[in-house]
Amino acid sequence: MPRFMTLIRIDEQSLPFDDPDPGFEARMGALFEEIPKAGVMLETAGLTPTSRGTRVTWSGGKLTHTDGPFTETKEVVGGYAILQTKDKEEALEWTRRFLRTHPENWTVTSEVRQIDETTLGA
Repeated sequence: MPRFMTLIRIDEQSLPFDDPDPGFEARMGALFEEIPKAGVMLETAGLTPTSRGTRVTWSGGKLTHTDGPFTETKEVVGGYAILQTKDKEEALEWTRRFLRTHPENWTVTSEVRQIDETTLGA
């Protein structure tokens, strides 16, 4: 069965800092109980804010390091999940369910990409 990586994209500058709606944690908890039982979720995690990250760039034969926050970047990866599903449509359905758990006033985007199994061990 193919594996898919979902990259959860957020705008760190516009995330609400107050508590989300009261049902958010319950909806997320229910989904996170169901998805592993379905044998779909292989791994998931949120990421620390970009203010605690470092970008390492290789360009022109040189390495450079830039410490966060990366204010010039509007959208950043805030988390990820690795799913194993029968096909892309199933991965998209689980992703839609995940996104629907969030409060309506949030903007969260998920990029779903199949893991290229041909490059493993290359």
